[in-house]
Amino acid sequence: MKPGVSLSLSLALLLVAFQSGAEEVVVGESNVIGLTADKPYLHVIHEGRSVKVQRVQDPDYELKGYFAKTARKCPPFCIQPEQVDPSVSTVGEIEIFNFMENELRDNKGIMIDARTPEWFQRGTIPGSINIPFTQFGDGNSPEMEKALQLFGAKRRVDVSAMSRKLEEMGFMDGERKTEKWDFSNAKKLVVWCNGPACGQSPRAIKGLLKVGYPTDSIFYYRGGMQMWQLWGLTTVIPGE
Repeated sequence: MKPGVSLSLSLALLLVAFQSGAEEVVVGESNVIGLTADKPYLHVIHEGRSVKVQRVQDPDYELKGYFAKTARKCPPFCIQPEQVDPSVSTVGEIEIFNFMENELRDNKGIMIDARTPEWFQRGTIPGSINIPFTQFGDGNSPEMEKALQLFGAKRRVDVSAMSRKLEEMGFMDGERKTEKWDFSNAKKLVVWCNGPACGQSPRAIKGLLKVGYPTDSIFYYRGGMQMWQLWGLTTVIPGE
């Protein structure tokens, strides 16, 4: 092919890509459907192995099955509010990607699949662990205590009245302590379930708030599994 013809063809391809506004990024002679404009994929550790998180590369891919359904009985499958609580941030997929590459990688954060074990076994978001929402209902239960300790919280004993008074005044890192728990080293949590019509992760978050877990360390992924799969993102089957 003559140099002039090759240059004209390249310019034409660039013009078509620019005008289409599509998410497909032309790289050489291949089309890559990336996570973002500058991130084609990422890796996350799940059950001790590296998992590549990317979108389905088939441009004709369509979501099918349970998560493609729009009509479900309400209740219980009612659309959830955008926020669980005014003090808790709601996040989307981009924030999840960043969390995976930072807090999760550095062991400073945990992604919680708050669904029942039956749902978890069908497939989960890479990097997530399963702690069913039912375990967050009672702040005094052994299950809740075990979960909080996993998150970096410490049970407090024999706290003096003077210490509590100073903490309530804002001293001694008091904003991250309660009478029963020290959340000074608590990890950041992303809590999710089946999607915008799932009330399981909101219930888990409310349980965390009830025991005083720091609100700036809780994040609600409202999109959940439904939006994750709608974008054609990688899921994994536990144990496989």
